Amino acid sequence: MTSLLQENSIATLEVLRTSDMGAFLNGGTGNTNDDILLHKNQQTDPVKIGDAVTVFLYHDPNGRLTASMRLPKIKIGQIGYAPVINTTRFGAFVDVGTERGIFMPFAEMKGRPKEGEYVWVKLYEDKSHRLAVSMEVEDEMRRASRAATEAKIGDWVEGAIYNMTEQGAYLMTRERWIAFLHRSEFLGPILIGQIIKGRITYIREDGRINISLRQTKENAMTGDSEKILEFLKQRNGKMPYGDKTAPPVIQAKFGLSKAAFKRAMGHLMKEHQIHQQDGWTYLDADSIDVTEHTEHTEP
Repeated sequence: MTSLLQENSIATLEVLRTSDMGAFLNGGTGNTNDDILLHKNQQTDPVKIGDAVTVFLYHDPNGRLTASMRLPKIKIGQIGYAPVINTTRFGAFVDVGTERGIFMPFAEMKGRPKEGEYVWVKLYEDKSHRLAVSMEVEDEMRRASRAATEAKIGDWVEGAIYNMTEQGAYLMTRERWIAFLHRSEFLGPILIGQIIKGRITYIREDGRINISLRQTKENAMTGDSEKILEFLKQRNGKMPYGDKTAPPVIQAKFGLSKAAFKRAMGHLMKEHQIHQQDGWTYLDADSIDVTEHTEHTEP
């Protein structure tokens, strides 16, 4: 008689005998040499002879079929957010709570996640009834999501990216709302599995939301203005940068776009905190004499 049991599968087996090592489960062949060890270290609850125990089957370092009572944290057909623990030429292994990682074939990947990265995955059985995971989770995300009826424009939400398209990225927020981030809103590279925070900019009729990674212009202006003021204070109240400065220089010195820089500068001048003269910008403060600067050199 040949056993149908195989690695990376879940089975419910009878405890036939016990020893100091643990319990031996029925391997299904009638041959005691094929009985499967459930080591004491792999038991989450005590077992006794005659018990029917649901276990995860895997191969030990010697290639023998071994059992563990540590089952997947997600059920077959369900989704979870889990780390990649190893990559190979053929795919990757993902930690879903079992004694060994569950295989994810290249065909089921989106992008090429690296070891240590977290991704959204669905647990399923392949054609040979072994467990596997897939990053194709759109249908499951839609079923698991909730309409964003409590969302408010301007609120900030956080979630992990589960899909990328030519238009942008989709994520599931902690509230189980599906959010869309258009590519024009990207502030840098974004990967599937990455956790991001975004500001709600639109609530759609289908119950989903659109988000932006940017502050509102008013709040961004305040932060940008503070950045410029701090820069000036560190340079004795003067700097050779102003409205006419080239965008690459502004980006390099302040990490701001030319438009954001000009908005912040305009705000500071309106508040009488700075003024510009001959391409330079000066801090307006009683303790700094800006009238005696005759030589324009790099601060």
